[in-house]
Amino acid sequence: MHRLCLLLSILLFGFTYVSAQPIVKVTGLITDDLKNPLPMVTVSVVGQNQSTASDEKGNYNIYSNATSFTLKYSLLGYKSVLVEFKIDKAGRIIQNVSLTRNINELEQVTITTRENQLRNSTTINIADIASIPSASGNFEVVLKTLPGVSTNNELSSQYSVRGGNFDENLVYVNDVEISRPVLIRNAQQEGLSFINSDLLSSAKFSAGGFESRYGDKLSSVLDVKYDRPDSSEATLNLGMLGAGFSTKILNKSSYLLAGLRYKNNTSILNRQDNKGSYAPNFTDAQLIYHQNISSKMSVDFLGSFNSGIFKLIPESRETQFGTLSTVMRLQTDYSGKEIDDYQTAGGAITLAFYPKSDLVIKWINSYFSTIERERIDIEGRYVFDELSNSFANGNFGSVRINRGIGKYINYARNNLESENLSSEIKVDQDYENHTFSLGLRFERKNYTDNLNEYSLIDSAGYIQQVGLSNFYQDNLVNVKNNLAIQYYTAYIQDSYTLSANSTLQLGVRGNYNTLSRQFLLSPRLLLAYRPSSNNKIIRFTAGVYQQAPDYRSIRDFNGVLNLNQLAQRSYNTSAGLDYAFDGLGTRLKFTSELYFKYQDRLIPYMMDNVRVKYLADEVAKGYIYGADFSVGGEFVKDLLSYFRVSLMKANQNIKNDERGYLRRPTDQRINFSVYFQDRLLSSPTYKVHLNMLYGSKLPIGAPLVKRYSEDFNIPAYKRVDIGFSKDFLDDAGVKKPRLLDKYFSSFSAHLEVFNLLNIDNTVSYLWLKDIDNVQYAIPNYLTGRQLNLKLIIKFKNSK
Repeated sequence: MHRLCLLLSILLFGFTYVSAQPIVKVTGLITDDLKNPLPMVTVSVVGQNQSTASDEKGNYNIYSNATSFTLKYSLLGYKSVLVEFKIDKAGRIIQNVSLTRNINELEQVTITTRENQLRNSTTINIADIASIPSASGNFEVVLKTLPGVSTNNELSSQYSVRGGNFDENLVYVNDVEISRPVLIRNAQQEGLSFINSDLLSSAKFSAGGFESRYGDKLSSVLDVKYDRPDSSEATLNLGMLGAGFSTKILNKSSYLLAGLRYKNNTSILNRQDNKGSYAPNFTDAQLIYHQNISSKMSVDFLGSFNSGIFKLIPESRETQFGTLSTVMRLQTDYSGKEIDDYQTAGGAITLAFYPKSDLVIKWINSYFSTIERERIDIEGRYVFDELSNSFANGNFGSVRINRGIGKYINYARNNLESENLSSEIKVDQDYENHTFSLGLRFERKNYTDNLNEYSLIDSAGYIQQVGLSNFYQDNLVNVKNNLAIQYYTAYIQDSYTLSANSTLQLGVRGNYNTLSRQFLLSPRLLLAYRPSSNNKIIRFTAGVYQQAPDYRSIRDFNGVLNLNQLAQRSYNTSAGLDYAFDGLGTRLKFTSELYFKYQDRLIPYMMDNVRVKYLADEVAKGYIYGADFSVGGEFVKDLLSYFRVSLMKANQNIKNDERGYLRRPTDQRINFSVYFQDRLLSSPTYKVHLNMLYGSKLPIGAPLVKRYSEDFNIPAYKRVDIGFSKDFLDDAGVKKPRLLDKYFSSFSAHLEVFNLLNIDNTVSYLWLKDIDNVQYAIPNYLTGRQLNLKLIIKFKNSK
């Protein structure tokens, strides 16, 4: 592997001789001012990527590639400590540290670390996000490498978790729940996700069994924070697919975070089967401001504006597909164009009050407005042939049989305006053995929807003979909807330390909405046990998760609203084990979880690319069970790598359809991913980042019948992306360019190869019939092999 990495790096970057620095290991004990051990203290090497956390007994160990470095010790509620080291050679150092409580700085006040120690969620290593090679460039690419998350689309920021659909995932930024667009129908129209990776300070993800403090969705929670930075800094990202600039300004009693992003996928989309003029432009601006009003009060503002416009004037398409024995070809000429655009704007104001160090009260108010428009008017004239595959007679690739000549029309004039207004109070109180939490929330959603769309296909050229009756229609919708829904929710939760090794968390949520007029009660439980050996955690979760109806789920194929729809309900349970051990020359962490979901009230749906199309008048019951496994560690010092595999089965039975249990659209039985990082032995500033994804086939139904079916499959998703990077100011290097070192804290160049093996992955199908009334599924492929260059530059603080 090292030889391969060396060869590729020489070809791509040129050879620069850099010798490796020796390794310094620092170990020690971290205590409070009363000499009690402190767990979960973050220990990081300033200016380097590596970090760790102290264990239950306060012990820690961390490595540095340089002999002159600074360690930072930080824990919420305590004053951070910086310790500077200057030694002559590699070796081991023992450094014990004592942290003192900080009750003056509001952002350091906390309600214990008890929940963080034993929570049922995964902490995301945000340092890896910039290095993962990704065609979309969105934060969600890192989620698709996690256990329990399915993948089958590199351009979409949507994701499916343990058999759930895209609408079943919660996203929080600084405790503010984020809503998502409704009309998005194809990944290439998707732009920048809400989360700006350059502004992140932490992120955690739960694939199930999450706490009562989180909202009423069935599948997962992503909780990210844009928090107080360690220092003022600025970051510039420049690449072939877009650019971004972010700044962090730290003052004594306030801080400001701001980010601008631009994305353009033209070079990627131009390599697809559909040839034409692509103009996808997406922009995003975010602002976070924090101000301490007094020693016991602070205010935070989060503002965001996200805009995207996708323009396509298609010209032609040629797609070949089939098997070794039967090769088919579709050739299409187009006229018309597609224009999709959306704008989301909004913000949130959070007022935080700290009467004392163990009590936090937050009042969170948010408002978001989204405008989504689709303008599609495309006509395709096609020739559908079966090709000869015989080499013997010299006719390989020639037309053997013409299967159809015809045309199809896609038309849409869709407009959706939505507003989301919410106000919420959260209270967290820390007692000796308890962390008590409660919350009250009011939310109002308004929708104004004008739908006018249809698709017509003349699969055999019959229109001139018998008229429109031989067209089949995939969509024919012309409605106007106005809807307002109010939600009232409350939760109460208690995390109780049963003993030094175990924690019990009990909570319950209550929800009432003006649409279904149901009162929903959702109890949840988490029991965690850490043996005295301190190298493993055992968790058990159980709970009821209920998702109240929303506009998207009550709208059927024809745009008609089912105002009598009830909330979806799922009974979830899981058992998990985290185990840390030494192996392969490093410290490894193995995680596993078995889960089962019984769902007695589901709204079935079908997939239209990445758009969920609900069968709003139907109700189903179903079950999902599976197992997630992962192992990870620093196989190469300071670079985290991990491997994961997920096994799952998801079935449902639609009531009164007399077809029994069928596979759900997200029934992806096997998911496997690898994210591996390496350094060159002779030049450790050169790094390799390999991302491999595999997702087994997904069921899909033909569009001719409006009932649910699973009689066809999208082939398995297989993808390999690789990236090469060099940080010219890496601490592992002996010499740093003086000019760069004077103005920048980091200056890294990245070369990425997307879809290294150039695999044709299928996202959806165009359905056609031949003259014998045989139906064919013409695959719509995702992106092919593509090169990308980018620079990530971090400026030094001028202060």
